[in-house]
Amino acid sequence: MNIVILSRNANLYSTDRLVEEGEKRGHKIEVIDPLKCDIIIEREKPTIYYKDRYLDYVDAVIPRIGASITFYGCAVVRQFEMMNVFTIATSDAIQRSRDKLRSLQRLSKAGIGMPKTVFTNYSRDVEEVIEHVGGVPVIIKLLEGTQGLGVVLAETKNAAESVLEAFNGLEARVIVQEFIKEAKGADLRALIVDGQVVGAMKRQGKEGEFRSNLHRGGSANIIKLNEAELRLAINAARVLKLPVCGVDMLQSARGPLLLEVNSTPGLEGIEEATGKNIAKSIITYIERSKRI
Repeated sequence: MNIVILSRNANLYSTDRLVEEGEKRGHKIEVIDPLKCDIIIEREKPTIYYKDRYLDYVDAVIPRIGASITFYGCAVVRQFEMMNVFTIATSDAIQRSRDKLRSLQRLSKAGIGMPKTVFTNYSRDVEEVIEHVGGVPVIIKLLEGTQGLGVVLAETKNAAESVLEAFNGLEARVIVQEFIKEAKGADLRALIVDGQVVGAMKRQGKEGEFRSNLHRGGSANIIKLNEAELRLAINAARVLKLPVCGVDMLQSARGPLLLEVNSTPGLEGIEEATGKNIAKSIITYIERSKRI
């Protein structure tokens, strides 16, 4: 097959691994920068032009679209969809997952457990917001934040007020979430491929850090998920219609709680922690889907 990986950097670990595994299985793999694609909209003949050629020979697409280019990146994915090209993540699913508030609303309706969360339109009644999530400490998150950026732990009411006032002054949209103390700065990442968990790790934040992101110095180890954790991860991916994704959870006294679903999960941490060939699983998923 001719498989295109939409990525701005061919040297990233995840992109490189997908190229490696795809070529091992005899496919032609191209890494294409979505920002350098021209979307040509024409009656009954939607096409994409990249550098010196039309991309009318592509069989499948693997979107590796960063949050900063979601709008244009999803427009390119959508154009491939209009050309009847298979994609492991549709443009609608990517946009749903990138909107934290929208995805949490959908997941909540589906009965998936999560920390108590409040979204408010620049409310000045901070005390009431804090009470809705069970009091301080609270987590305050930018809706557009990634990799732990824009996430603040406010340990007192005064600190929460200061942070919310600062974000409100910038007209930045935030959510306020219950702090799960028993998680002890750790979370779980389940990697879903074709609706099944193919690898899972426990990420632990460095000492004094409540965020467990590997980009912020956290560590990761392989973990075997229990039945409730497996069910939550698989159901979250199904609700957001993401056959390939990363599902982040917290372990709490009342069972696993969903943090977020990542439509473009990094492969480096999970492959190193678990020793599993996740990139190969993604390529073989494409092969199965194209045969159907």
